[in-house]
Amino acid sequence: MEQRDDIEYQSPEQIKSFQEVLLRKQLTYLQEHSCYYQRLFRENNIDVRAIRTIEDLQQIPFTEKKDLQLYNDDFLCVPKEKIVDYITTSGTLGAPVTFGCSDADLERLALNEAKSFACAGLAPGNIVQLMTTLDKRFMAGMAYFLGIRKLGASIIRVGNGIPELQWDTIERMRPDTLMCVPSFILRLIEYAQEHAINYRESSVKRIIGIGEGLRNQDFTLNLLGSRIHEKWPELELLATYSSTEMSATFSECPHGLGGHVHPELIIVEIVDENNHLVPAGEPGEVVATTLGVEAMPLLRFRTGDIASMHTEQCACGRWSYRLSPLVGRKNNMIKLKGTTLYPP
Repeated sequence: MEQRDDIEYQSPEQIKSFQEVLLRKQLTYLQEHSCYYQRLFRENNIDVRAIRTIEDLQQIPFTEKKDLQLYNDDFLCVPKEKIVDYITTSGTLGAPVTFGCSDADLERLALNEAKSFACAGLAPGNIVQLMTTLDKRFMAGMAYFLGIRKLGASIIRVGNGIPELQWDTIERMRPDTLMCVPSFILRLIEYAQEHAINYRESSVKRIIGIGEGLRNQDFTLNLLGSRIHEKWPELELLATYSSTEMSATFSECPHGLGGHVHPELIIVEIVDENNHLVPAGEPGEVVATTLGVEAMPLLRFRTGDIASMHTEQCACGRWSYRLSPLVGRKNNMIKLKGTTLYPP
């Protein structure tokens, strides 16, 4: 997609207007197809036709993980025969939450990940060693596979763990990018050192990390990122943030200034402890409204993750707002002598 055609490069005003058109369409869809949101709108006397702007979303109650667990089937907006992939994620009450994806949802996932990988600097010709599982009802591995395929890059599906197999694959197939949990890179380095593998001269030039942060709030490398950089300084380190419920990924671009939001796929709000929107740059809970999800769309979903929003233009030229590295999890928050802490 040419930059002039990509909404991420348009002005903040254009992005907001674009998202509000999609929001109104999504609210109509929920009113017509979601038992859960029909009930929520009715019980709270909400006329979705009156919700016109992103600011108007504050009139709508939040959706929480416990709601997904208690009323899981009520969130389904399509007949079950339209579900082509079932996924589960952990819930707040112990048992997992089931998500269903229609064929259209898998296409949307592919678009999301293709845009995220392109944001990270990948293109046709790159070779990605995918070190995540595609089984065990895990959404991310499937999403990454679909996205790399849609982008036109090449995929090596190795799965997680087993350093010996990872290095054998690197030496045989010469990938330039590893998609993995960042801390596993330290294990790969350790294995390489123990087995006389010259890892710094390998084909690998880039790590796209999942599940763990690599940067501090000022975008400098954190302890984990610094340890990897010290041992393998030639590597380009990029981090992503995603969740099953959001059906979206926020990927850093090579400038490493936060995870870019794809405006056609999700609306993000950042709220404080009193459920009020916080100014850009201030930390708060990430609240997500999915756009274009067919089977199980979510409205004002509380992720429990704490981050801040950055709205200034990124050095890559994108105007789409970015999320900072995660500060922590809301349910891990500790108040100590007036200071809010989020222990790892």
